[in-house]
This record gives sequence, C-alpha cells and structure tokens, in this order.
Amino acid sequence: MGSRSTLVAALGASLAVVVLAGCAGGGGGPNAGRYANDTDAYPSEKRDLSEVKDAVPRVEPRSKGGNGPTYEVSGQTYRVMDNASGYNEVGLASFYGTKFDGYATSNGERYDMYGMSAAHKTLPLPTYVRVTNLANGRHVIVRVNDRGPFHSDRILDLSYAAAYKLGYLNQGTARVRVEAIDPRQWNADDEASEPAEAVSSGASAGPQQVPTAGSGNTYLQVAAVGNASSAEQLRQTLADKLGVNGRVVPFNGIYRVQAGPWDSPADVEDARRQLEALGYSHPLVVTGTP
Repeated sequence: MGSRSTLVAALGASLAVVVLAGCAGGGGGPNAGRYANDTDAYPSEKRDLSEVKDAVPRVEPRSKGGNGPTYEVSGQTYRVMDNASGYNEVGLASFYGTKFDGYATSNGERYDMYGMSAAHKTLPLPTYVRVTNLANGRHVIVRVNDRGPFHSDRILDLSYAAAYKLGYLNQGTARVRVEAIDPRQWNADDEASEPAEAVSSGASAGPQQVPTAGSGNTYLQVAAVGNASSAEQLRQTLADKLGVNGRVVPFNGIYRVQAGPWDSPADVEDARRQLEALGYSHPLVVTGTP
C-alpha cells in the first residue's frame, strides 16, 4: 500500500475504542487487551468487494445484548434510543478493520469486516440504516449491530466493505448522512416496486401513480452531495423515474438534490412513496424558490 504505516496509524487513532460497549461496564473482560491496543490494520488479502451486496432490511426483535437502557464508556454515559423511527443525522463516519474481525460485537454476533454492518452509540440493535457519502453521492444500506465510535466528532463506524463501497478507505473518514430504515415500510415498498418500475419505464400503471408536474413550488429533497456532477446525475435519474425535472440547489459547497415540483399534497405524498420505494427514505419537504 506504499503509505501503509501512515494509514494504519491514522486508522488506529480513529478505531481505538470502536466496540467498547461489551466491556464498558467494568472496563475488562476477555477482550480488554484488544481494546487497549491502539492499532488497527487494513487486510493484507486483496479481495474484490465490488459485488458485496447491501444489507437487506428485515423485521427483527431487539438483540438481547447491547440494548440496555444506558451504558458507560470512559466516564461518559450513553442512553440507548427506545426506537430508531425518524432518525436522520449528518456527521463523520469512520471504519474498522482487521483488529476487530471475527470478534464479538456488542449484541453478541461476530464482526465480519467484509459484511455490511456498522456501529452506533445509541441506535437500538439491530437497526438498518442508509448511509450516503455526501462527497460523492454513493450510498449503502448496513445493519447496525455494534456500539461505537466513541469519538465526539463521529457518529458511525462502518465495516471495511461498507467504507470501500462508499469510497473513503484512503481518507479514513467521510461526512455522511445516516437515515434509519423501517423494515416494515421497506418491505411494503418493495412489494409495490413493480408498478413503480412500470411507471418509470413508461408502461401504463394508472394516472394516480404518476406525480403531476405543474406550477407548484413543493419539492422533496433526497440528497445533499459535495460534487456538482454527481448531483446533476442524480437529478436526471429521478427526473426520468418521476416525470418531473427537479432541481439542484448549491449551498456552501453542498449540492442539494430536490425532486419536483408538485402542485398538491396528494401529488407530494405519491412522490414520497415512489422515492421511498426507490430507496430514498425520509425525503425532506421544501417549498419556494432556492
């Protein structure tokens, strides 16, 4: 890797305490030495991760492990959320590698660095989330089954494979949007995806399923990315699928992709359902001119 020692040192600094919840109460346990070791590493094995599939949201009970109402790490108390409904946050994500591969996660499973998983400080375990790299517009779906990262400036630790798919392995961290997925809604939308696909391809599926373009000023914001060309590409993709032009709104180096406009609340709700079926959960309603 050329600068492997430098990258490993940087990675170690960001991952030193990623899944401490399992030993947080007493600071000891069988993994205490591993947690105390402040180095991590990239895998030496070269594996093609381009075909790794996203996690598939499904309804699961809360894990027996890792879901206590509170826990403490390094003198700070964390309160686990009652549920993940509506969770949507922007912040820094890091990732963790070989140091934790094969070891127990906070909910008692085994961490697979080549799987699509993540660690979060307070989301219930497990929770499925959609993670978007705001610098390039790439997104993945991962299953949160661990606790961490215990750095005040970071909101999520992703598996090595997930970080690869988001394109920030070399940087170590990335600014991301993290959105919780409701598996029940996800599966309902998936069952309805065939009619939505028919609409996007031009097949007749009934006029009530196609949002009406007009002079309205209501939009649905689906992403905020750091690259103008990526934003325009996403706008065009949504325009082809929804039948409305949409717009890209630049703001402080970020390009907000907004689908629309629509004339009525009913049209907006139809569009929201189609966007969620396409994987864009919890689009933000915006009105007026940029």
